[in-house]
Amino acid sequence: MGWASCCKGSDGILPGRRKKKKETTWRIFSLKELQSATNNFNYDNKLGEGGFGSVYWGQLWDGSQIAVKRLKSWSNKAETEFAIEVEVLATVRHKSLLSLRGYCAEGQERLIVYDYMPNLSLHSHLHGQHAAECHLGWERRMKIAIDSAEGIAYLHHHATPHIIHRDIKSSNVLLDSNFQARVADFGFAKLIPDGATHVTTKVKGTLGYLAPEYAMLGKASESCDVFSFGILLLELASGKRPVEKLNPTTKLTITEWALPLARDKKFKEVADPKLKDVFEEAELKRMVLVGLACTQNKQEQRPVMSEVVELLKGESAEKLSNLENDEMFKPDLTSSFQDSSHSSRPDSSDCITEEKTSKADTIDEAVDSSETVPSAR
Repeated sequence: MGWASCCKGSDGILPGRRKKKKETTWRIFSLKELQSATNNFNYDNKLGEGGFGSVYWGQLWDGSQIAVKRLKSWSNKAETEFAIEVEVLATVRHKSLLSLRGYCAEGQERLIVYDYMPNLSLHSHLHGQHAAECHLGWERRMKIAIDSAEGIAYLHHHATPHIIHRDIKSSNVLLDSNFQARVADFGFAKLIPDGATHVTTKVKGTLGYLAPEYAMLGKASESCDVFSFGILLLELASGKRPVEKLNPTTKLTITEWALPLARDKKFKEVADPKLKDVFEEAELKRMVLVGLACTQNKQEQRPVMSEVVELLKGESAEKLSNLENDEMFKPDLTSSFQDSSHSSRPDSSDCITEEKTSKADTIDEAVDSSETVPSAR
């Protein structure tokens, strides 16, 4: 890609950006400015932590609030992920994608600056520090689902070149002050050349969200994001985690739990108990059906993201009817079909690798950034 070396320039300016500097909506920050904004990266300002490093709340001299991602340590790998994220964020603009405010590359410090999202992440509201506060009523959940789908559809169908996110999960869906969803964290993103159906790459991602063909073979495509988004939809509808431990030796994936209920038309039993039965049943049904369709074992059977948006919005009664009557939702299926449909895929929660990192690093990569440290804001 050639970006790793570009971030080491003495002036910190991205190559190819000099002539367009006045047209950009992001800027170069000095390390001193970000140290001042975050109170020298004070622990009390820390919003979260993951395999990449830490995210801090900050306030600039003009009073605007920012979030600053600080890479844990300099390395070629970290430099590459930093460069990828800056490159992607500098070129995409969509209301449901987190925008780049700027970056800093001084010495061995690598920092990316975003708008601060006061309501943190979807994960924090489903499973983390805000879960007990019940801020996510059904209307908000449905809007988050549609907005997130539109953001990913933009990456797949409208960005040039097309972009695979590769780490769609609830902690990477951030929420602004109005609970508008913003898909974030493009450090694992891949740019897809025109005409390519997939790229073969090292497996990166998060426990429970990996598509089987990606986890096993490293084949990354838009369909891998569709799979991950399907898991997110089921998570959003049910409030359950992607993988739950029933006991020390047994795990149940969210699809294994939800599919039998969908086949028996027991959609109300899928709904998050925190909703207290206050939801639009037709919308819940759509969300569950689409989520399960996205997580089919065979990638050619999954919808593309533009279809996911259409189905979630309920814009085509015919397509919804066809989905509901699909073979995968027939209750009289044999167990062998169930195995080939969903359950036979590898346990993606155990398939994550990160360029042969240590076990500790692999677990660290899967830490949900919104939950590790309570927000001080």
